[in-house]
Amino acid sequence: MVTVDDVRALARTLPRSTEHLIRDRIKFRVGSVVYVAFSRDEETMGFSFPREERAALVAAEPELFHLPGPADLRFQWVCCRVARLDHEYMTELVTGAWRMVVPQFLARQRLGDRS
Repeated sequence: MVTVDDVRALARTLPRSTEHLIRDRIKFRVGSVVYVAFSRDEETMGFSFPREERAALVAAEPELFHLPGPADLRFQWVCCRVARLDHEYMTELVTGAWRMVVPQFLARQRLGDRS
């Protein structure tokens, strides 16, 4: 099972990433753009994800993923249940979310051709 500390450890290695506590919620940002956020109870993690791909993600694994609340549907965002997430998948999701909010040159520099 993944914890906030696991995500924090990964986020600390990602250039320009900072952690913030906003209204009792842990959020990770690049500049002013949030790319990962936890619910207050830390059971749900929301993250940046391409809007056009999120319905397929949720349909493929509905026990793991769900859409954000109605107010957040306008954002490129999807949510997951942290208890069902393994470390490898968390790494992929958080890194992908970070990649969406940093300049392309920085993503290429950190991740190579995967960006």
